[in-house]
Amino acid sequence: MSAPSAAKPPSAAKAPSAAKAPPFDPGDPLGLDDLLTPEDLAIRDTVRAWAADRVLPYVADWYERGELPGVRELARELGGLGALGMSLTGYGCAGASAVQYGLACLELEAADSGIRSLVSVQGSLAMYAIHRYGSEEQKERWLPAMAAGETIGCFGLTEPDHGSDPSGMCTRARRDGGDWVLTGRKMWITNGSVAGVAVVWARTDDDGGEGGGDIRGFLVPAGTPGFSAPEIIHKWSLRASVTSELVLDEVRLPGDAVLPGAVGLRGPLSCLGHARYGIVWGSMGAARSCFESALQYARTREQFGRPIGGFQLTQAKLADMALELHKGILLAHHLGRRMDAGRLRAEQVSFGKLNNVREAIEICRTARTVLGANGISLEYPVMRHATNLESVLTYEGTSEMHQLVLGKALTGLDAFR
Repeated sequence: MSAPSAAKPPSAAKAPSAAKAPPFDPGDPLGLDDLLTPEDLAIRDTVRAWAADRVLPYVADWYERGELPGVRELARELGGLGALGMSLTGYGCAGASAVQYGLACLELEAADSGIRSLVSVQGSLAMYAIHRYGSEEQKERWLPAMAAGETIGCFGLTEPDHGSDPSGMCTRARRDGGDWVLTGRKMWITNGSVAGVAVVWARTDDDGGEGGGDIRGFLVPAGTPGFSAPEIIHKWSLRASVTSELVLDEVRLPGDAVLPGAVGLRGPLSCLGHARYGIVWGSMGAARSCFESALQYARTREQFGRPIGGFQLTQAKLADMALELHKGILLAHHLGRRMDAGRLRAEQVSFGKLNNVREAIEICRTARTVLGANGISLEYPVMRHATNLESVLTYEGTSEMHQLVLGKALTGLDAFR
């Protein structure tokens, strides 16, 4: 038997040619835009263009003056974009995906944390509370106007003496016939003095009335006798934002002012979880703005006869900033997909908030060193973002609280007390 001849490949069979990689994009070094749908990109670009037109030219002046002029007009414009309560469905809400809402938060906070806070408190706290826990009558009364930005909402949970531990709240709601009477104070309330309705959390009386000592949510319309919202001034963070105290002095509300679906702390905490998710994205917007400023500055600022971006130490800073920025955006995107699939856990939101805000602050501080003395000027956004992020670090749960959330999840042991 003769030996078989060596097989020859068919002439038509050729090794597949490697796909040509696109050029490296300093603005998207990981190619994360590939994860987004055309609709995702359209929403992102729409919000980015609005912020570039309506916020960026003015926000340094707003920040320096410590005010947010025209907030009601801005709210109506944001409502026209579909950015208010955008991940909610029905009642005039956009019904967008969690990822699309996150992209909007990123673009808004790239302009300023105060603008993103306006949207987060409106949609993720006030509107979300009504949408999830309100009666049909409450939803019909408030949500369409809030989605359009015609009515601004606020969310009253934090108190002067109770922040991280809301279970100790002192605000009380007692029954008086068919009415509720609320007394207490809330502190550090975004949108408070411009809100048409406040979602206020209070501990009910324990004399056998409805709730029996439980924490309940109440809808308090602006102008209700005994209710006031003095604005907090002398802030050095979130200066382009409306921050207020809520004062409730024997505020009488009808029996149907209570949110029927929320009993106990689970109600307000679920709202906070929704808002924290927006912060996971938004903090990366502030970080991106600072990184882009540092990158542009490094390309054009000359020392020792050449751009400082040509020095190894500056390049090391830029590389580290880009690394953490885009890792954070990738983390936010992953959590968004989990939320859209109904698989996102509160511990995972804590993971994202803890990491991304912490890294955003470090990116801002590093960017400040690249800009040198110019980094403290409002001609650049870096110091404004850095001071804003000091508030973002502690609201919707301090870093320590999120560390303890993760610690409990990892060990099974509760270290909060």
